[in-house]
Amino acid sequence: MGEGVDMRDIDVGRCVDQTGFSNFHLKIIIACALLLIVDGYDVFIYGVVLPQLMEHWNLTAPQAGSLASWALFGMMTGALVFGPMGDRIGRKKCITICFTLFSAATFVNGFATTPTTFGLLRFVAGLGCGGLMPNAVALTNEYAPKRMRSTLVALMFSGYAVGGMLAAGLGIWLLPLFGWQAMFFAAAVPLVLLPVVLRGLPESIGFLIRKGEQDRARSILQRLSPDAASSGRLVYQDASAGDRASVSELFRHGRTLGTLSMWLCFFCCLLMVYALGSWLPQLMRSAGYSLGSSLSFLLALNFGGMFGAIAGGRLADRFGLPRVVMAYFALGALCIALLGLNSTMPVLYVLIFIAGAGTTGTQILLYASVAEFYSLSVRSTGLGWASGMGRVGAIVGPMLGGLLLAAQLPMMLNFIAFAVPGLVSVLATALYMVSRRQQRIRPDYALAA
Repeated sequence: MGEGVDMRDIDVGRCVDQTGFSNFHLKIIIACALLLIVDGYDVFIYGVVLPQLMEHWNLTAPQAGSLASWALFGMMTGALVFGPMGDRIGRKKCITICFTLFSAATFVNGFATTPTTFGLLRFVAGLGCGGLMPNAVALTNEYAPKRMRSTLVALMFSGYAVGGMLAAGLGIWLLPLFGWQAMFFAAAVPLVLLPVVLRGLPESIGFLIRKGEQDRARSILQRLSPDAASSGRLVYQDASAGDRASVSELFRHGRTLGTLSMWLCFFCCLLMVYALGSWLPQLMRSAGYSLGSSLSFLLALNFGGMFGAIAGGRLADRFGLPRVVMAYFALGALCIALLGLNSTMPVLYVLIFIAGAGTTGTQILLYASVAEFYSLSVRSTGLGWASGMGRVGAIVGPMLGGLLLAAQLPMMLNFIAFAVPGLVSVLATALYMVSRRQQRIRPDYALAA
């Protein structure tokens, strides 16, 4: 299948690349975005309820940071397990399993009576969250036309930031009236709507072709390009016959430097995302702001992430993903460091907005970068492992925040510490650019492109 194309063969990858945007694409974007809204809600819910949890269970800052890491450790495990699984059993099946897992666990979390029970349920929810992202990104990337691929992936993934905004917005209303438990009970709603959302999702056409299901693949291709699917055997040239869904494939065909640099970018980026997502409301309360104001800062952070991702996708289709990612990391690190200054409220909101674009927004662009870097047969595996390495940073972020607060350092030093990983990521992205350049120059790297 990866050796050559017969005259009667139809290269599905080329057909998808050349299609225009249609209702079929719109349904995929909307369905995946809705799934990620719920995913983002589940991720950011802890930062919203953290002040009440600390009072309810008399948690110290380091204890609260450790409790946050239960879900993040689950996300790391989920990404490493369900990412490669998507390449083996199909992306849609994995998405269904993961969404059900984290929605059900989040709902049950509202009944937790001890920190240990709470942490265990957050771990289970994290398994689903971690596995959903790589499969949703891989599926969207596979069906998006080439000329607007980065834009569509970023648009879809912006649902994740919308979920964070929804968590902050609901928290402002629900917490004073019903307490932290109500935030978790709300997860029952998307679980009921799951069958409707999944109706808009096709299975990976490349996966169906690899499994020999030509009829199912042809029916999907006809919805994209009716003329192209009229006759001939369907093949997917991006699915190299030599690529298997295993981690060792991520280091073959000249991918080593690109793989390691993306892992470092994910680690640093998610450290910043989860450090800010978990501790920004508490940091602002410590600085004298009310609970409502502190949650509105979290709202601004996620709104910046959504806007930054969509704008970044547009810029990436014009200037290339690595250049945009580098600029975002640098700008985000600068604004995070400036949050420690005694700024006026309007300036503070602007800095937090840009910090959201440089963290959550950049995370979304990183997923698009990794999806672009790997061939179809290892795309979910590559996304899963990059996300898994990022989850290590996500585990470190909240714990680092707890230690910094316990040390009672000046506010400026806390935010500078959160900004340093952004500068490291600028250098890591530069290494990724070198790897991509090597792939273009050396013909033996062609399989990975």
